[in-house]
Amino acid sequence: MPGPGRVDVGDFPVPEISDGQVLVQMQYASICGSDVHIVHDGFHNPDSIGLPGYPGHEGVGVVVESRSALFTPGTPVLTVPQGHEGGCFAEYQAVVEQQVIPLPPGGDPLRLLMAQQLGTAVFAMKKFWQPGAETAAVVGVGSAGLFFVQLLLASGCTKVIASDVNRKRLEAAEELGATGVLAPDASLAEEVLRSTGGLGADLVIETSGADVGRAEAVAAVRTHGYVGCFGYAERAGLSPFPVHMAFRKAATVAWVRDTQSEAGLASFREGFTLIESGAIDIDHHLGHVIPLEDTASGVETARSGKDIVKVIVSLTSGEA
Repeated sequence: MPGPGRVDVGDFPVPEISDGQVLVQMQYASICGSDVHIVHDGFHNPDSIGLPGYPGHEGVGVVVESRSALFTPGTPVLTVPQGHEGGCFAEYQAVVEQQVIPLPPGGDPLRLLMAQQLGTAVFAMKKFWQPGAETAAVVGVGSAGLFFVQLLLASGCTKVIASDVNRKRLEAAEELGATGVLAPDASLAEEVLRSTGGLGADLVIETSGADVGRAEAVAAVRTHGYVGCFGYAERAGLSPFPVHMAFRKAATVAWVRDTQSEAGLASFREGFTLIESGAIDIDHHLGHVIPLEDTASGVETARSGKDIVKVIVSLTSGEA
């Protein structure tokens, strides 16, 4: 990322590592919605402009050099750097040992790559989940939203209503068990109120990051209900928010971040278990793999909201 709004491919020296770091030869990296915001919407770390691999932070690879007592060369790993330190969109990445997790033995790296974003959803559920919740809604069923649909159902919700502007993603949500999906131009709040006898949902999780999505979440939640805000902001600084409606409903509204600082990176490890056991279906996330040379167009695809759940960059020649 040589500057705001740009992604280029170039040649760089292999990073040198220091004590407590490992050098990972990357295999795959997936593009997160926050990467799109960093590239295009001014959320970048100025000190990271021009660094190879920035801002990728969802990646898998193999340790090829280690100055950590925790990892030896040859270990397949998931790399989960903080977003402002990400370097996953490069063939080699230097990562601190606290942001690297060994892959389960024999696991498929491409599939286990999804444990990064799944882990962030697992971590969010630990904060958002309300014991006894029966009805829920998910605003935005891209890659994270599809994980939330499944996690809500697994947690005991009997009704999960999904909204999105993309019909293909809504079809995926329905295949994964969502009990109600909306046409792209329909009102989530109206559908939730209709299906709950006018009460509203116990829990609404917003993943779109859009101002209108957060407003819809507050409109759909019941009185004394819970709104979990997972999506990135549209802009830095102030954003519109339906304060009066949230006040009238006495709603609890919470944001979540920083899964990478959880003790033992527990939620990412739970992601491994959920994927390998089949408890969480990730097949919808795996269909769009591109070569490193096409990373710029991949960012644009992720930005466009086309009929693709997840864009994955192959960093190993010939594997796209």
